[in-house]
Amino acid sequence: MCLILFAWDAHPRWKLVVGANRDEFYARPTAPAAFWDDAPDVLAGRDLREGGTWLGVTRSGRFAAVTNFREPEKYRVGAPSRGHLVSNFLLSRARPAGFAGGLVRVAGDFNGFNLLMADRGQLVWFSNRADDAYELDPGVYGLSNHLLDTPWPKVARGKEDLRRALEGPGEELEGRLFASLALRDPAPDDALPSTGVGLERERALSASFIVTPEYGTRASTVLLVGRDGEVTFTERTRVPAEDRWTEVRHAFRVEGA
Repeated sequence: MCLILFAWDAHPRWKLVVGANRDEFYARPTAPAAFWDDAPDVLAGRDLREGGTWLGVTRSGRFAAVTNFREPEKYRVGAPSRGHLVSNFLLSRARPAGFAGGLVRVAGDFNGFNLLMADRGQLVWFSNRADDAYELDPGVYGLSNHLLDTPWPKVARGKEDLRRALEGPGEELEGRLFASLALRDPAPDDALPSTGVGLERERALSASFIVTPEYGTRASTVLLVGRDGEVTFTERTRVPAEDRWTEVRHAFRVEGA
């Protein structure tokens, strides 16, 4: 997952609004979003190589998502899969802040990550490249492959798109988020970050929606969690060889809401 735009407690109807792109090698086997057979309360896609996920929600209203921290010079082969951070939180009953506290002693075992975790009352961001876990105030945020709200061009643009979408007609919110996530234009060279992957790669990765011969945006997701417990989850998966989409939609109400 390489771009997450999200609003927490910033809309009269929706407690949590998320628009996210998952970027990955096309060859990595993946299952589209569904309720898991071995954990029926969890709705998420699945990494079929390691068994974790990049973004998911539960029937009790728990949410989690992860992005990698881009630092190729520090990447360690054999480190545990960061997708298990998401699935482990979704399967737990810990509050987000408590779960983050429990991760501190093992966070260094993983390659760099950003982890978002929420329940009905709390949203926490935790990174093993930051100095602490942070409970987030109401507002609009953006996360890519650096720290929270690092103003990379696609993060800054995406946050502004999300703000405008939140202010617009409610029936257009999902569509406007998908339109922002689908933007393929790269940032100008003078606005590119320098993360150690070379100029050509920085250009390709600077787009909200990434397309390269072997790597790119595999799925785009819009998640809306209502103050009344209504949840809508829409995932669009790209078929790279044909440049077309498949789509799955799920709707449910949070248990006990």
